[in-house]
Amino acid sequence: MKNIPIGKVLQEYGYITEEQVQEALAYQKEHKDRRLGEILISLGYVQEEQVLVALGERLQLDVIDLSRYSVDVEAVSKIPRQLAMKYHILAIAISGNNLTVIVNDPLNFYALEDIRQLTGMHLDIKLSKLAPLMKSLEYYYTEVSAKQAAKQANQSSDENLDELELSDYDIDGDMDSEAPTIRLLNTLIIRAYNINASDIHIEPFEDKTVVRMRVDGTITEYVTLKRTLQASIIARIKIMGGMDIAEKRVPQDGHFKIKLENENVNIRVSVIPTVFGEKAVLRLLSGNTKILHNDTFGMNEHDYAQFAPLLNSPNGILYLTGPTGSGKTTTLYMILAYLSKRSVNISTIEDPVEKNMPKLNQMQVNNTAGLTFEVGLRALLRQDPDIIMVGETRDSETASISVRAAITGHLVLSTLHTNNAVSSIVRLIDMGIEPYMIANSLVGVVAQRLMRRVCPDCGKVVETTAADRAVLGEDVMYVKQACGCEKCNNTGYVGRIAIHEIAVITKEIRRMITTGASMEEMEDYLIQNQDMHTLKEQGVNLVREGVTTMEELWKVAYYA
Repeated sequence: MKNIPIGKVLQEYGYITEEQVQEALAYQKEHKDRRLGEILISLGYVQEEQVLVALGERLQLDVIDLSRYSVDVEAVSKIPRQLAMKYHILAIAISGNNLTVIVNDPLNFYALEDIRQLTGMHLDIKLSKLAPLMKSLEYYYTEVSAKQAAKQANQSSDENLDELELSDYDIDGDMDSEAPTIRLLNTLIIRAYNINASDIHIEPFEDKTVVRMRVDGTITEYVTLKRTLQASIIARIKIMGGMDIAEKRVPQDGHFKIKLENENVNIRVSVIPTVFGEKAVLRLLSGNTKILHNDTFGMNEHDYAQFAPLLNSPNGILYLTGPTGSGKTTTLYMILAYLSKRSVNISTIEDPVEKNMPKLNQMQVNNTAGLTFEVGLRALLRQDPDIIMVGETRDSETASISVRAAITGHLVLSTLHTNNAVSSIVRLIDMGIEPYMIANSLVGVVAQRLMRRVCPDCGKVVETTAADRAVLGEDVMYVKQACGCEKCNNTGYVGRIAIHEIAVITKEIRRMITTGASMEEMEDYLIQNQDMHTLKEQGVNLVREGVTTMEELWKVAYYA
């Protein structure tokens, strides 16, 4: 490539004037570390896309959408991370002696020649906007780091790793100088964070240790380690989680915090003994999950219109229900953030405190010290609270105290594990709460599920079967089907969307609770008189709209 003056190129395309070029050149004399194209963009004279299109046509290079390209991790590893970040260059594919690289500045000939000399390969250059390129660099180099850490740990597994270094953990530090086990665990956590994984499973088997990660509700195998690494990894996890490293016979729970990309990430740890050793599950509780309809607590307009008035109740209980992993806690924290803007005293009792929030008095359950939900809740009632959040209603004693708190003038928020909204009432009765107490204290129940969104890149349209139409309606002839591609880690899905079923407790529902009406009678009344949209109904609508698949619907419809 010959030296091409970017100013002249942009002038030829009519994007800028000579006066603007001269102004940018004058600015560059005072800021010699900045390139002319970057200056023109920052001054607002051109858009980044205009610069890339002009350069692409002049240099005969393609401008691509990086999110739609498959990236070969082996190609990524051809360029050291430091150079890739310095030059903003990402290798994405290898073909013989050709290395396909993505750059934002094709006129940085020094950088391209440096990479060419380093790899000894011919470079096939493509252009991309800077923001998605930087995001991809961070994403794929954490993958490379994790794979290299696993390889290094496996190679070191025959060495004596039992004496684990007890240094403070610094997840953002230079991990190259750390012990292989420490570096491996750090890179696994960083990788899980970057791919929005909710859990890391470290599972021992007879001849190996398997690391799996759960993304969008689906668990997939990530890397296989040598069996000899198991003890040192578990010991490291226990140290970070504040657990007893000598105790290997009983389950243990722990908790620690790390800082990633200027965000505090809480990690809940559970370790249990199995026949081949201890298994650990690390649950990442971070705020980097994308939430649709964030301003309405993840609800659609119809559900939000039913739910919002419940938050104005001066007292009563509001339950969020659903199985583990259905997003109850995320929704609860969004509600608490909204309520904290009022002039109220909000206190919580949680196990564990999953997210530290301003204006909230948060209490951590400590069963060892005798601080249970029951004891903590009784104490909170003496703290002059307006709003109380109980992390989970697990037993009859906690439920009973919550009910009494609601009757005596407090708004109580809590979670239950039930299949739908109305079954929560039956669950409370089963816990031993008198029906008249439930009727007088309950203001509403929100049942929630998370449905996976079909991948926009590989999802295909297929004809419906007779069984599909029996659920969706005879007019639905086509639905989306998940296939699997590089973009979705071959799962066929990317991201999740929440669906809700909201039961507002009115006078008539209170009467039905007191008189012992059946679940079916209460549900029919709510559907006919309150326009309650069931979980199954909302799932059907998402399938009809092509947002998700029949496979996901059956998971919801099974309970509905």
